[in-house]
Amino acid sequence: MENQQTKFGFTQFAETWNGRLAMMGFVIGLATEFLTGQGILSQIGLM
Repeated sequence: MENQQTKFGFTQFAETWNGRLAMMGFVIGLATEFLTGQGILSQIGLM
């Protein structure tokens, strides 16, 4: 049990997944804007 690395906090595991999810969110946001022809603010009704 002592050799098991924690999966919470600022660990390499957490930072790797944070980066992956951020990249996915960015690509999905760009694809949504491209497909709808509207920016994010227009899509949620702020412009």
